[in-house]
Amino acid sequence: MNTRFKETAVKAVLLSFALAAVASVALITVFLVSSGLPAIGKIGLLEFIIGKRWASTAKDPGFGILPFILSSLYAATCSILIGSPIGLLCALYLSKAASKRTRAVISTLVDLLSGIPSVVFGLVGMMVLVPGIKQLFNLSDGSSLLSAIIVLSIMVLPTIVKVSTTALDAVPREYEDSSLALGASQVQTWLGVSIPAARNGIAASLVLGAGRAIGEAMAVMMVSGNAANMPSLFQSVRFLTTAVASEMSYSSGLQRQALFSIALVLYVFIMIMNMALSWLVKRSAS
Repeated sequence: MNTRFKETAVKAVLLSFALAAVASVALITVFLVSSGLPAIGKIGLLEFIIGKRWASTAKDPGFGILPFILSSLYAATCSILIGSPIGLLCALYLSKAASKRTRAVISTLVDLLSGIPSVVFGLVGMMVLVPGIKQLFNLSDGSSLLSAIIVLSIMVLPTIVKVSTTALDAVPREYEDSSLALGASQVQTWLGVSIPAARNGIAASLVLGAGRAIGEAMAVMMVSGNAANMPSLFQSVRFLTTAVASEMSYSSGLQRQALFSIALVLYVFIMIMNMALSWLVKRSAS
């Protein structure tokens, strides 16, 4: 009886923690929906989503966030396209080719990279990357979408490397031994067997990396110029996150409600990405 009571108590504690996580997500969802929908109702959904003019403090205000949406999507997509091959190859090396000592050193450096505050990335980018792009491309200002993409590409690497390495480590050794026994080389086995077998974990790393990229604020605000322009590679841009971060402190009225609406749009993007990952995992497992 005592053992059964202990097991029931442990299950109840674990269930309470699980419900707390679910409740947190539910509360955030309710808060964003209740705070963000009023502005969308006043502005109009189409005008808010596809409008190109953001002038929240003007006498004739405009609340179109299409430049923010496109800039965020472009930056997240390009950073993943740049960072995923580098991160995946690094994870493949750590998991399959590196010695224990080399893996320990590189893994420590990757952990260190993941622990660096985003403001440090932004500061280094502002002091080194922005002037470099300005001089290299003969621009009036190096704060641009390109600068943000490069910074985000570096920032997503730790997530991709760590999650992909874990996924590759979990591939059964029998799969690789069977491939080698059939005459395949180690490289052929890694590329043709190990990576496909770990595709779910690799896909998760890419989605998590994209979530990190699309949700970053401070670093990209420091290197992108934070101007509400339609996205162009060498032009200053503003992202969904930076729009909220830069104006929330002095916002009021409809402007403040519109910023909550931007947060709601960002939240919906993250939900869509997670749902897409779940769908891909279930499809590959079936």
